[in-house]
Amino acid sequence: MSKMTFSQILISATAALCSFAIAASAQSASTAQKSDTHTVIRSLLERQQQDVSLFPQFQERFQHLLAADNVPGGIYAIVHRDRIVEVQPFGVRAAGSSEPVDGNTVFRIASVSKTFAGTLTSLLAQQGIVDLQAPVLNYVPDLSFKNPEFNRSLRVEHLVAQSTGVIPNAYDNLIEANMERQQILPHFKRINPMCTPGACYGYQNVLFSLIEDVVEERTGKSYTQLVEENLFAPLNMQHASFGLDAYLASTNKAAPHIRGRNGWFSREVGPHYYRYAAAAGVNASATDLAQWLIAQMGYAPDVLPTEAILASREKRIRTTRDLRRRSWRPFLNDAHYGLGWRVYEFLEHELVYHGGWVQGFRAEIAYSPDYEIGLVVLMNAESSVMNEIAPMFWSHVIPLMQEEQWVPYRYANNIRLSEPKHFDTLDRATAETPQRKPLPFGEPQLIPSGVLTP
Repeated sequence: MSKMTFSQILISATAALCSFAIAASAQSASTAQKSDTHTVIRSLLERQQQDVSLFPQFQERFQHLLAADNVPGGIYAIVHRDRIVEVQPFGVRAAGSSEPVDGNTVFRIASVSKTFAGTLTSLLAQQGIVDLQAPVLNYVPDLSFKNPEFNRSLRVEHLVAQSTGVIPNAYDNLIEANMERQQILPHFKRINPMCTPGACYGYQNVLFSLIEDVVEERTGKSYTQLVEENLFAPLNMQHASFGLDAYLASTNKAAPHIRGRNGWFSREVGPHYYRYAAAAGVNASATDLAQWLIAQMGYAPDVLPTEAILASREKRIRTTRDLRRRSWRPFLNDAHYGLGWRVYEFLEHELVYHGGWVQGFRAEIAYSPDYEIGLVVLMNAESSVMNEIAPMFWSHVIPLMQEEQWVPYRYANNIRLSEPKHFDTLDRATAETPQRKPLPFGEPQLIPSGVLTP
């Protein structure tokens, strides 16, 4: 479908309005006279544009990438403000099966689980229940480093902001050896952080999961119960759950796939990372995570107040390593970690993001606070094509959203402007549009040739 400028859309709508007015006058002239012109225009435009995709080629490219790597199944969902505007599944739940992936198929979301831990922590901090500056030793007295000085400087915030200063992924090998947290904690006595806690970034799973001890001590409830009661249930995340048993009990679940010499093969799901619920314990569908994004963008204030959302995506530690990610590198200006969320500066706009990868599954979730667009991607294979999907989407959508007259009306109508425009009359609204700057990567194709295209 060819693009229409915002002015062209309004002109088309005006013509439609004239036809509408003539037909209406035959029935009731008085009713037509009372009609609000702008309300009718809005209604007509939304009706005309309701099937227009924000990124019409995205489905084709998504399917092409997965098919080219023989990925058994995947799905994406796109959110705009408080609505799920697109859900597109691909393939089957398990290789060799005929059962298709759909919007309610449950996947392991791996480290995307951290977004729930970070948000819950932020919510409890806003309620005065959890003190982010409290020493971790108050809640986990068994944790100790080689130098006791580091023990006293480790705060609750450092756990969920990935700023403990410990070498990245410390003792993940012991998680994969199926050891529980209490068995791993004594090993930290052998090491020291690379820097004073709070001064440098080091991605963790074992240490991150200690937030479970903190919130359980402060509330008297288990971490999983708190997430289920405060987030899953009120946000209507009907298929979201914690743990191996819940995953196995699902009748509509994706199976994990590992790459072998002759392609992808399925494997059994183990309990390893499930033991670390805050770090990697959540199962969810694409529609569940779409509801999660809607809440993160502020459309469930009774569940997630604005203050808690803003605190969770506050930039707390810089993550320069992210700037070297191959497919993201052309678009990132800066990168930080908040509370369970990564915060990227993507083409000079904030993008709140997290990815996950565990035993045959990959997941990514992101949203733009400026333009209130969100993306969920789930796959039942450890395919590297995941690395290209989100950058491909956002490198098209963000430049497009910067140019209101080039966006389908239902998206452009709600773009947040630093200086909102107000029109007194229809004539002023359809006046000549100021000359715009060229889009970064050409028109209409906005993806840099040879970088991300399939």
